[in-house]
Amino acid sequence: MRLFAVLRKCDSLATFVCKPPLSWTRHFSLPAPQESISPLQIKKRPARKKRPLDEKQPGSYNVVAYATAEEYDLESLAAGLKMQNLYATSKVDNNALHALAKYQIDAEPREIFFFREGSVVLWNVSDLESGNVIGFLKPYEQDAYSEKLVLGECETMNYHHQVEGKPSALEESGDFIVPFERNLLDKYTFSNSLALSVKLSIWEAMLDEYIDSIEYVTEDLKSGKKIKMSREEVLRKHGELFALRHLINLSSDLLDTPDFYWDRDQYERLYVQTCGYFNINRRTKVRIAPRASRLISRGL
Repeated sequence: MRLFAVLRKCDSLATFVCKPPLSWTRHFSLPAPQESISPLQIKKRPARKKRPLDEKQPGSYNVVAYATAEEYDLESLAAGLKMQNLYATSKVDNNALHALAKYQIDAEPREIFFFREGSVVLWNVSDLESGNVIGFLKPYEQDAYSEKLVLGECETMNYHHQVEGKPSALEESGDFIVPFERNLLDKYTFSNSLALSVKLSIWEAMLDEYIDSIEYVTEDLKSGKKIKMSREEVLRKHGELFALRHLINLSSDLLDTPDFYWDRDQYERLYVQTCGYFNINRRTKVRIAPRASRLISRGL
């Protein structure tokens, strides 16, 4: 069940499908005096440094990734792009769609990868065209994210072309290097890991927002004050946490290398290397939500 669907059902206590386990709501006493509550238990993610756009070098181009929704209706999107007639589309695999701009502005092509899990990666696409693409996606989105979240968690990288005959690579600086020609799968591989990174950024931001919403509770707990929360608010917060924990648990599957790379060793190495650059493995091992759950359960 998708996060937003869960949260909608949590809006009504009469049909509270997200009711937490009894162990979450049974204990309403404050922690014993000797038990310390460390603020580290619910610390937010450290800010990841994002490369500023002015670092773009001559001969390099931008790659921009957005996560705009929980999921895209990829089949309907493909039909919509065909009717729009601005891009030539093809399926890379069952969960990804490639679009190549039919009308060239310069020698470097403009390409887009749409991923079923709600992410889009744009290669050499202007800000104006990117905005138009994001607007075009709206009818095909399931559980869309807010514009503020989408724009705040986007990721921008640079790429340039590799010397002829050499394979694609990820430089220490973070630049993607791809061949001049026959580079569809190279770009797809980079896009795959980039799409995963922005998706995780969205989930991290959601968790940060949740932590902010209960910050006053943890402060009261640390100072031994009475918690200013009604039972209804407690249940709602538990419901939100249940939905977030469910979504974060799903992220453990993202650590698995996609089947697409099983018989493509060259691209698998590139995918693993790029995921390492974005710290995908570390970021998916989230431990904040269970700790926040224990804090609320002990203190309410």
